[in-house]
Amino acid sequence: MPSTPMEVDAAVVLLGASVTAITHPLLYVKLLIQVGHEPLPPAVGTTMLGRPVLYLPGFFSYAQYILKVDGKLGLFRGLSPRIVSSTISTVVRGKIKRRELQSKEDEHQNSFGKVVQETSHEMIIQCLTKVATHPFHVMSVRCMAQFVGRETKYSGVFSCIMTIFKEEGLSGFYTGFVPHVLGEVLFLWCCNLLAYFINTSAVDDTFSQTSTIRSYTKFVMGISLSVLTYPFTVVADVMAVNNCGLAAGLPPRFPVFKSWLRCWNHLSTEGQLFRGSRIFFRRVPVTRPPSVSD
Repeated sequence: MPSTPMEVDAAVVLLGASVTAITHPLLYVKLLIQVGHEPLPPAVGTTMLGRPVLYLPGFFSYAQYILKVDGKLGLFRGLSPRIVSSTISTVVRGKIKRRELQSKEDEHQNSFGKVVQETSHEMIIQCLTKVATHPFHVMSVRCMAQFVGRETKYSGVFSCIMTIFKEEGLSGFYTGFVPHVLGEVLFLWCCNLLAYFINTSAVDDTFSQTSTIRSYTKFVMGISLSVLTYPFTVVADVMAVNNCGLAAGLPPRFPVFKSWLRCWNHLSTEGQLFRGSRIFFRRVPVTRPPSVSD
């Protein structure tokens, strides 16, 4: 008996929640690195050429430190808001994919105009999805960032909602929203347009495996472009904790930023826009002394 769309959605949501839970420790460590928390001293290592270099702790060393401080459950701080956010995104994206497949059943080619139209539609849906999910992202980030100052201000989803609404109002749920969405939109347009131009210009239609190559083009473009748009993620996460009462977002760790552009400028000046982009073989960055003002 074939599965119904509702059963398929439930299975996809369950799979998405499972993947979110499994990968959460990885994103937890990445978030702590993004906000500049380095509780362990660097270790002396060598490059491939044999030159000595200082390496900051990688994922496994960092995760072991969290285990030592908070136990096994400590690796899953902020998981519940992430699961809510993941569920909303999975349901919306699933419905979009089914609609796209239905609309493409009789199509064999994609014109440039069609790509622009589909990307515009996808951008609108993605922005609306971010409006719904970003508050949970803020909750998750703040729950994780509490590790820095050992606070207990944010705990469960409902507790986070009450705390943020009481102290900051509705705007508190959307701190860091603009850079987060800008990064997603820039990634979406660049990925789709570059994939289109490569598929129509660089891939030879006479090649026997053209369809297979084209199916992987967007995937490869996504990996490459995610590096370029990563600074938007760092700025969004730093802004999510900035001036919210947690040590991770207050002086002397960070100035109180009046806008995300000032946060971007501060991190750029410090050479920290790509902080957390790698979690292995992290060299100690060479930075100038911190500025007095933002």
